[in-house]
Amino acid sequence: MDQLDCVIAGAGVIGLAVARALARAGREVLVLEAAEAIGTETSSRNSEVIHAGIYYPADSLMARFCVAGRRALYEFCRHRGVPHRNCGKLIVATSADEDARLAGIKARAEANGVEGMRILTAAEAQAMEPALACTSALLSPATGIIDSHAYMLALQGEAEAAGAAVVFHAPIDAARAVPGGMVVRTGGAEPITLGCRLFVNAAGLHAPALARRIDGLAEAHVPAAYYAKGNYFTLSGRSPFSRLIYPVPVPGGLGVHLTIDLGGQARFGPDVEWVDQLDYRVDPRRADGFYAAVRRYWPGLRDGALQPGYAGIRPKIVPQGAPAQDFVIQGPRAHGLAGLINLFGIESPGLTASLALADHVAAIAAE
Repeated sequence: MDQLDCVIAGAGVIGLAVARALARAGREVLVLEAAEAIGTETSSRNSEVIHAGIYYPADSLMARFCVAGRRALYEFCRHRGVPHRNCGKLIVATSADEDARLAGIKARAEANGVEGMRILTAAEAQAMEPALACTSALLSPATGIIDSHAYMLALQGEAEAAGAAVVFHAPIDAARAVPGGMVVRTGGAEPITLGCRLFVNAAGLHAPALARRIDGLAEAHVPAAYYAKGNYFTLSGRSPFSRLIYPVPVPGGLGVHLTIDLGGQARFGPDVEWVDQLDYRVDPRRADGFYAAVRRYWPGLRDGALQPGYAGIRPKIVPQGAPAQDFVIQGPRAHGLAGLINLFGIESPGLTASLALADHVAAIAAE
């Protein structure tokens, strides 16, 4: 049986960021990915937004890692030539009740360390975005957009330059705790068994299922998995907006918002539905609900302008209607198994938080 230092399950944005951090710290790293390429699920099925850190509860891991990760991510992109744009975002109110809620959103953002938040009058917001209809707005200048695949390629390149290796078509069938670390068994066309000092479960949507296949890990430490599917529709034609446009949040989510990619293509979503299995099809009939939601802040949206785009699924660890979850980063102090770190519920803002989250995992691994 081959012996390694570190094995990471999953080559999404988190697994790659963790691989980079560990390899740059001098660790021997092997990333095992079940699919044929990097970032084929949650990491490539999102809005590609660099989040400021506005909505998360103060002192939560999401808040802390989003703000720190966003600052690190902008610097990473600038120095590595990763396509991105610090375009900013407007959170728009369309009623007196929503006007009154903007101050609370601003206060939460500032408590999290978000810089530059500013409440605008309707005239000020419309001077920035003439197509916008609103009664007031909250400007987030720290929000941006990124080419997520280019970012993952950069992470992979830096991890490999530091000595890490990424292997595809290597699903992990099982693992078990042993003295001094873990033993990991892969499936696929060429099954192998590996011993390692450190095993990091960064399998995203599949992290809870993988954790249940770890012999020695108590069931109490494995959360249930739930799937929140977000459907997105794209705009035919170029967007009239240069910034991201979000409504005031609604119960259970952030509402149907407008994001843009680096080519100027506008996307609307998510329309969230809770599903029992991974299904990335977008039902064209769901567009009907999008038109009314979008026209609250963009009345100029024409009939027939929305086309089915894509769907993404968030790796939830709480059921529909439950209080919002936080990231769960579970090391030996939590579960008692030396050499195991589990990452559960790493949904949005996971991409933004990835560098800070990876540094945290590396610090746990060094303890």
